[in-house]
Order: sequence, then C-alpha cells, then structure tokens
Amino acid sequence: MYQINKLVFRYPRNKEDTIKGISFEIKKGEIFGLLGPSGVGKSTTQKILIKLLKDYKGQILYKGRDLKSYGPSYFEEVGVGFEMPVHFSKLTAEENLNFFMKLYSSTVDVDGLLKRVGLYEDRKKRVSQFSKGMKVRLNFVRAMLNKPKVLFLDEPTNGLDPKNARIIKELIKEFKEEGGTVLLTTHLMNDVDELCDRVAFMADGRIVEISTPKDLKLKYGSRELDMEYREDERLKRATFSLDKLGDNEEFLNIIKNYEIITIHSKENTLDDIFIKVTGVTKDE
Repeated sequence: MYQINKLVFRYPRNKEDTIKGISFEIKKGEIFGLLGPSGVGKSTTQKILIKLLKDYKGQILYKGRDLKSYGPSYFEEVGVGFEMPVHFSKLTAEENLNFFMKLYSSTVDVDGLLKRVGLYEDRKKRVSQFSKGMKVRLNFVRAMLNKPKVLFLDEPTNGLDPKNARIIKELIKEFKEEGGTVLLTTHLMNDVDELCDRVAFMADGRIVEISTPKDLKLKYGSRELDMEYREDERLKRATFSLDKLGDNEEFLNIIKNYEIITIHSKENTLDDIFIKVTGVTKDE
C-alpha cells in the first residue's frame, strides 16, 4: 500500500532532521505498528503520510504512485484518528459527524457505528458533556466516516475502559478483515501484541528494528522454560532449555510425578523489547 524510501524531514526552525532517512513498506491489508518513545518522529511520519506535511526528501509511493501526485481525492481513501480528540464541543455528537460527513462523497452507516461503540443513546448530547472515553470513541467513529481504505490511528484505545477498548479493537480487526490497511501508533504494547502483523521501532528519527511481534519475542527472548511445581507441599521452581526438552529426564520426571502450578517459556514482552531496542523507557 505504501513504500517509503529514504524519507527525511526537518521542521523549518530545527537544526537537525526529525526523520533521518527511514525506509519501510506497509502492505495492503495489514496492521502496521509504528512504535517508539515520544519525540522520535512517529507522529511526523504519520503527518507526512496523510499529506499534512509536504516538504520532505525521499520518496513515498501510495499504491505504486508518488504520494505527491495525489490531489484531494486522496483524502477520500484515508481515515485519521488523532491522539487528542478534537471535536466541536458546543455541537452534539450527531452534529459533529454530520459536519464531517459533508466533506466526503461516500460515508458509512453512522448510526450503526454509534451503536457499536455505545454512543447511540448519547448522539444528541453536546460533546462538552462527554467524558474522555466517550470523546475517544467518537474520534474513532469520525475516522471511519468516509469508508477509508487506510486508517491512521494514534493511541485509539488510550483512556478507554477494558470493555470499550475491546470494542474498538474488534472494529479495527474487522476493518482489516474487510481488506483495510492500518498504521497504528501507541504506547500500549498489549494493543500492539493483539493487533499488529508487523511493527517498526523508531529511535532518534531512525527505524532500529522491524519485524512481527512473534519474531521479535523469539529474537530477544531466552530459549528457556520456567516451571513451578509442588513437591511434598513445598513450592519449587526449575528452568530448562527448550532445546531437546523432550529428552530432558529431570523435566519429564517433574511433569509425570508432580503437580504443575505454572509453566511458560521465557519470552520477552513487547514492553521489554521496546526499552531494549530504543534504549529508553516509553514515557521518556
């Protein structure tokens, strides 16, 4: 869907480039995570791809064609959910959506979406009366208004309770299953683990790692297995190598003769990998 080649960008008043020659691709029908600590260029990259920033160096192809060659029709194909929901607070949710629907030639069944995200009963309330979570859900509906082919989502579940976060994630998955493509930026690694087909980690304006979540866990994890088991009413722990585990007599003896309490491979979490490959904490 997108091919980004040696992308470079510098804000006019900055002395250094914010984006320093990154190259990657986003495949049609995948959920691609662009991850990294604040200030490394994720949002700038996103703004370039949605044509809010134009004075970049390098090449971006959208469906095989230079992004710069697209006119206003491009915005019919992309939906954007910014991290900070921006709504007309004196208008109702319904009035907000009706305003934005007029910008597009084709739109979705808004009532159906409002029902899915639990806002249908509140559609005639002013947005100023909405909680943060309600504004986040309305923000997602707005991103979906124009039946986009590509969704750009920045922290789409941040501020949501588990139930409403689940609804948004299910809608994102459905969008993908119907052929949609998603660029996701978030600090919530559980969302990344659940949703993303591939992820790219950014640090200091560069991409430092790109792969699937599973392969990253295998690459940065230990090939070991931790066990907790009960022996004579005492809780014991043991660690075994995954290599030739089926031939390990001590391991086989434990699983045959003792009560197993827990057993799991020593995969690194995406939080651990985030810190390791970017060299900083998520909030730095």
